[in-house]
Amino acid sequence: MIALAIYAAVGVVFTVPFALKGAGAIDPAARGATWGFRVLTFPGVVALWPLMLVKWMRAGAKGRS
Repeated sequence: MIALAIYAAVGVVFTVPFALKGAGAIDPAARGATWGFRVLTFPGVVALWPLMLVKWMRAGAKGRS
């Protein structure tokens, strides 16, 4: 139970910078997204934050090449 709480807490903390910058790095269509979109994606990003982190890192690596 403690592990689930830690996982969720890390997800919530991760979601803030991801909503501001990461989503746009992964998907260009999300760059001009409204706050409504960001709120709707919040639960999914919290639940899938490790996957979103990997995608964000790969998108950043492609941008540097």
